[in-house]
Amino acid sequence: MSRSVKIGSLKIGGNNPLVLIAGPCVVEDRKSCMDLAGRLVRLARRENIPLVFKASYDKANRTSHASFRGPGLTKGLDILAEIRRKYDVPLLVDVHHESEVPLAAQVADVLQLPAFLCRQTDLVLAMGNSGKVVNIKKGQFLAPWDVRHIVDKVESTGNRKILITERGTSFGYNNLVADMRSLLVLRKTGYPVIFDATHSVQLPGAGDGASSGEGYYASHLARGAVAVGCDGVFLETHVDPEKALSDRDNAVPVSALRGLWKQLSAIEMVLRSSKL
Repeated sequence: MSRSVKIGSLKIGGNNPLVLIAGPCVVEDRKSCMDLAGRLVRLARRENIPLVFKASYDKANRTSHASFRGPGLTKGLDILAEIRRKYDVPLLVDVHHESEVPLAAQVADVLQLPAFLCRQTDLVLAMGNSGKVVNIKKGQFLAPWDVRHIVDKVESTGNRKILITERGTSFGYNNLVADMRSLLVLRKTGYPVIFDATHSVQLPGAGDGASSGEGYYASHLARGAVAVGCDGVFLETHVDPEKALSDRDNAVPVSALRGLWKQLSAIEMVLRSSKL
C-alpha cells in the first residue's frame, strides 16, 4: 500500500478512494475552461468523485511552433486561480521551467513534472523546494524502475509529497504502449501511482506537425489500470474533443465520464472487497 498524500481537501493513496484528475489539455480561453471546470465539479459532487482539476497555461512542448500553446503563464494562472476560488477544487498544472515554479505554486496544489523534462534536475529540485505536491510524469523513454532516481531528487529537498504517473512508453515510431506491469513497479517507491489513460493512447508527432491519438482505447486502458491497481486516473477531457486545440484525438468527451467513472468505481470496489 502506498503512503497517503494530501491534495487540497482530498487524500490520494493509502486506503483512500480512487481519485480522478481531469480537465482540458490546455486553457483555451476563460469561458470554455470555466465551463468545463463547472461541469466536472458538478459531476464530482453528484457522483461523490474525489476530483483534481488539471489544465496547462502553456504547452511548451508542442510538435510544431505554429500549434496553439495556451494563454501563457500570467493569464493562464489568473484563469485557474478563478476556477479554484469559484469551485473550491484542487488544481494541477504542469511547469516547464524552474523560473515558473514560484508563480505556479501560488495557485496550484500539484506541480506536474512533464514527461519530456523528468530528468531536468534544476526543474525537479525547484518543484521539490516549492513544498507543493509534485506529480512526476514518467518519461516515455524511461523504464519504470528508473523513476526512483527522480523520486530521490525530490526527496533530497525534504519534500515527501510525491505522485508518480504512468503515461506510456515509446514503442517504435509515433507510438506508445501502456505496460500495466509498470504500475506495480512504480508502486514499489511507496508513493501513490496515477495512470494517465489519455496520454497513453497518444501517437506522438503522428499528425503531420501535431500529435495524434487513439482515444477509443483510453477508457479500456483506464479500466485495466484500476484492475491492476492504481491510486488515481488522469484523463484529458473536453466538451467537444474534435474542436479541442490540443490533444483532440485522445481526449475523452466530458459526457462519457459519468459512465466511465461508475465502471472504474465498481472495479475498485471489487478489489477492495477481495483484499487481493
